[in-house]
Amino acid sequence: MNTIKNPPSAESGQKDSLLGVSQRLPPANVQAEQALLGALLTNNRAYDRVSDFLTGAHFANEVNGRIYDAISRRIEGGQLADPVTLRAEFENTGVLDSVGGTAYLAKLLTSMVGIINAADYGRVIHDAWIRRQLIDIGQDVVNNAFGARPDLDGPNQIAASEEALFKLATEKGQDGGFQSFDRALADALEIAQQAFNRSGDVVGLTTGLRDLDKKTGGLHPSDLLILAGRPAMGKTALATKIAFSAARAIMEEIRDAPPDAKPKGSVAIFSLEMSSEQLATRILSEQASVSGEKIRRGDLGQKEFDRFVQVSRELAQLPLHIDDTPAITLSAMRTRCRRLARTKGLSLVVVDYLQLMRPSVGSRAENRVLEISMITQGLKALAKELSVPVIALSQLSRQVESREDKRPMLSDLRESGSIEQDADAVMFVYRDQYYLQQRQPKETSYDSQDKYHTAMEEWQRKMDLAHNRAELILEKQRHGPTGTVHLFFEGEFTRFADLDMVHDA
Repeated sequence: MNTIKNPPSAESGQKDSLLGVSQRLPPANVQAEQALLGALLTNNRAYDRVSDFLTGAHFANEVNGRIYDAISRRIEGGQLADPVTLRAEFENTGVLDSVGGTAYLAKLLTSMVGIINAADYGRVIHDAWIRRQLIDIGQDVVNNAFGARPDLDGPNQIAASEEALFKLATEKGQDGGFQSFDRALADALEIAQQAFNRSGDVVGLTTGLRDLDKKTGGLHPSDLLILAGRPAMGKTALATKIAFSAARAIMEEIRDAPPDAKPKGSVAIFSLEMSSEQLATRILSEQASVSGEKIRRGDLGQKEFDRFVQVSRELAQLPLHIDDTPAITLSAMRTRCRRLARTKGLSLVVVDYLQLMRPSVGSRAENRVLEISMITQGLKALAKELSVPVIALSQLSRQVESREDKRPMLSDLRESGSIEQDADAVMFVYRDQYYLQQRQPKETSYDSQDKYHTAMEEWQRKMDLAHNRAELILEKQRHGPTGTVHLFFEGEFTRFADLDMVHDA
């Protein structure tokens, strides 16, 4: 009598598939490892061909990795590395006991390859290491999906996986740790050389504002900059101006390049308050000199509309990316910045504004002040990790309104916590015209027409002085001077520009 077997279930098939994966041997090429070590021991000059991408941690065989590290230390210390000089180091450590003792060093010499092929063997070793790391990441993804980490929901598992892949793609096994001072000096000298070769006062990425660039030298990698102000001061307009100018500067770098050349970086704007369409309209209004109010109402003449369309085509080429996800978490922002840095390159991050952000999922703060502190610390860490400047907009507390002089101070930072401490620079945008408009004299407040007219004349004089003017108060700058930068502000187009007061155009 024939028996009918039940077909395998999807679950059992999945388990069989996973079992087959777990039974495979991890990618490794021990022969290549031995051949490379033999070449290094025979001719130390072969080390120059692999030292920039290979470390002992990349070797599948731990003993081979220890030998490579020992060779590296001696060569980089200006000493000879061969079986004789390494013998004393390994005799007392017992590292080579599992492979036959110091005689293993002599065995490596018989496996050697020529110095010309050393780089190829090094890449084979490194490629096998990358594959092993991918297997580890894949196993973590599968295990977490099966519930090994119940504290992580689906979206956070995706974020964790992307983070692991980004780290593998960028660091390539170069773990953080101490850096020798001579290496730090060399990096500092290289930055100074780049600044020396550039013309003008801008060392970093330009802000598009001449006087601000003179004070700061531009936007520098790894810096966290806080741009704060009361509502209606123009924080978003100023941040948008800086982001647009930076994106345009990135495009200028490839102006003389072949037509198919792509920009080497991009600008990311996280707009938590305004939609991407509203932000794009602001940029269009500024660049086309068309009132944003007219754009919203559709009250445009033919010439204005043609100019509007032409400018929009030009702006479409800019490497500018807008994410308008409301209440975005720090972890989600970090993941998206990493992805953009990997795919398009990343030169600047703008966050509008940090009080609307939420900390990473899973982190809990006792109060709002500590929560904001966690966010600013995370933004500073993001700036350092991706080596890009991060500009975060911030609201100010209401205590500004209670003072006679409305110019902000560091103590006015709303829910400040560690905002002032974590920031490399703190800037306040202030427009006296905004407050003067609210102080227009009222005829009923005066007992005579003469007093009223005198007050009106004085008020009008102050309004004329403040008309179309703004102040950017650089209250803190870790790497440079502080002071006030006077700017031109055109409210109709929400446009900031340089204000020529004491210098020629």
